[in-house]
Amino acid sequence: MVVGAGAAGLYCALTAARSGARVVLVSATPLAQAASYWAQGGLAAALAADDSPERHLADTVAAGRGSVRESAARVLCEEAPDCVRDLERLGVIFDADRMGRLALGLEGGHSVRRVAHAGGSATGRRVSRELSALAARHDKIDVLEGRRGGAIWTSGGRCVGLVCDDGRTLAAGAVVLATGGTAALWSRTTNPPGSVGSGLTLALAAGAALADLELMQFHPTAVAGLPRREGFLITEAIRGEGALLLDAQHERFVDELAPRDEVARAIAARLASSGERAVWLDMRMVDPALFPNVVEVLRAAGVDPQRELVPVAPAAHYLMGGIATDLHGRTQVPGLFAIGECACTGLHGANRLASNSLSECFVFGRRAALAALEQPQSAAASSRDPAPEPLALELPTRETREALWRNAGIERNEEGLRALLAEQEHPLVPMIATSALARRESRGAHRRSDAPDLDPELDLQHVIVEDPAAPRFERWV
Repeated sequence: MVVGAGAAGLYCALTAARSGARVVLVSATPLAQAASYWAQGGLAAALAADDSPERHLADTVAAGRGSVRESAARVLCEEAPDCVRDLERLGVIFDADRMGRLALGLEGGHSVRRVAHAGGSATGRRVSRELSALAARHDKIDVLEGRRGGAIWTSGGRCVGLVCDDGRTLAAGAVVLATGGTAALWSRTTNPPGSVGSGLTLALAAGAALADLELMQFHPTAVAGLPRREGFLITEAIRGEGALLLDAQHERFVDELAPRDEVARAIAARLASSGERAVWLDMRMVDPALFPNVVEVLRAAGVDPQRELVPVAPAAHYLMGGIATDLHGRTQVPGLFAIGECACTGLHGANRLASNSLSECFVFGRRAALAALEQPQSAAASSRDPAPEPLALELPTRETREALWRNAGIERNEEGLRALLAEQEHPLVPMIATSALARRESRGAHRRSDAPDLDPELDLQHVIVEDPAAPRFERWV
């Protein structure tokens, strides 16, 4: 059983079905409308003649600020090229140059062009659409649309199935969570409203551990101040094609292709000093045909990016943490797996390298599918413990989202984090706050104004939480 029909869930389901398994795919939305549909980035993979998995690995480790689990990053960098080729076999058409070679893009933190796109900045749309069609037609995949996970069904300490939010119980040899991240818990976000960590809540209740919840990546360039398009993400690939970031005086103030944590902090500092709400993205020199959906959205919002500057500011974008797993998606609950943004392998460290996340969906989605196929069949129905009732999954209030932005945003401190612990009732907020309190340093996306330096003693250390009162560090290599 796969819960979530974004890129990771779709590919995991198709991998299992192509290996002969019967799969139930649970999707809260109609297929091809999950968060991956809106992904503008591409797939980072060492496909160019001047590139290699080792070079990709070096860039990933450098971006991750001393926290990357190198074994996970090596898996991604070595296996991503084959996943791109497999997607091509499945019918995904990636952008090519006039010679028929993949047209690879350059994004922040990458030392060479290595990002494959489909339809320019419409990669998520193209890939999700193709994989959704394959899943809908596959005779071994049963799709349940309009349903969400309500609880993980466990018996004898292992996962034996899922309880849907409508109370329906479904037994399974393995359950794979692919439910996305938590960025919509923050008031300013690039994510759709459903990205509030439901899978993390389900896994935690079933006995799984969570990791690195303090490591929320803030994307530097989300639209600011345009009605109905607040938080719309403008892909980093546009800066890779020459777009510039300008302050209120229309002066450059940052290397546009520095890693995301640096660019986001530079923008936040400029806004704090100027009192402005946004800086400007100048993409007038960029070929609009490369990014048709971005140009279309901006024009519909009243800004022509070929003639005008675009107002942008950072927004909560991607959780580097999640449900703690091994390199095959296994959680500490036998039979329960997690992949994609809801999972934490340690791959991204403290700062995700651009476009590694979509590659992660396919590399670890495939690995989890194959590992899940090796699980023993569930015990006979008569011997299972009764299924639990669906959890009452809480949506964040406006006050909660504003409090997280204020106290666990681009910069945080002990006073604000303790206020989150004392005042917020959403189940994930105390876990986020206690993780950020435990990491008393500044590293990557985690910036403590009261602990501005990186602590070398915390290199490769990851904050593990099962109870907000008892965080602990684990060293992952």
